[in-house]
Amino acid sequence: MEAKKTRRADLQNRRVLFMEIGLVIALLAVVGAFSWGQTEKKVEAMVEVAAAVEEEVVVNTEQEQRQPEARPPVAQVLSDIIDVVRNETQITTDYSFDEFTEDFVVEVPVAVEEELVEDIPLLIAEEMPSFQGGDLNAFRTWVQTRLQYPRIASENNIQGTVTLKFVIERDGTLTNIEALNSPDRSLTEEATRVLNTSPKWEPGKQRNRPVRIQYILPVQFQLLQN
Repeated sequence: MEAKKTRRADLQNRRVLFMEIGLVIALLAVVGAFSWGQTEKKVEAMVEVAAAVEEEVVVNTEQEQRQPEARPPVAQVLSDIIDVVRNETQITTDYSFDEFTEDFVVEVPVAVEEELVEDIPLLIAEEMPSFQGGDLNAFRTWVQTRLQYPRIASENNIQGTVTLKFVIERDGTLTNIEALNSPDRSLTEEATRVLNTSPKWEPGKQRNRPVRIQYILPVQFQLLQN
């Protein structure tokens, strides 16, 4: 026997269909809500941009002042500066030559040769200094005969050559004694003492004028062998 379906049973079978339709409608509603929210945001953003653009627009109502135009310099005509004189024009002057008489003498300054003073001593001159009619060898002999051997050097068996430098001045005096080489201080002091007792020399000359001459003299100290 075929069972008859009641109205209630038929509605129960369509319940699933109705639920699916409801879910579809709900999803459409949600999608529509999201779409409406994005559209609203876009409109607000466009309004803000438009407002910002309007704020940046500045109308310049000030009028620019016109600067006066610089006038080009006026070139002065050369003929206004230079007085052109023709060849046939006679030029007169107001100078008078009455003061230039026959007795008028023009004084010409005479150049006076200044005396050259050389402070730096020379090594060679036209006329070298002389000592008691002799040369440097005569002076060396004079020094060697007046040496007194220092006691301290003799006790310590010190001997050797003391090399001295000195200057013969323009007046013949011996100055600026300096030791260049020496084996002992006592020997240097003795050689210097003897040179300080030197009499005057005949000064050297250059162009017939006294000049300073520098000499270098070796003084020998040697112990006598017993």
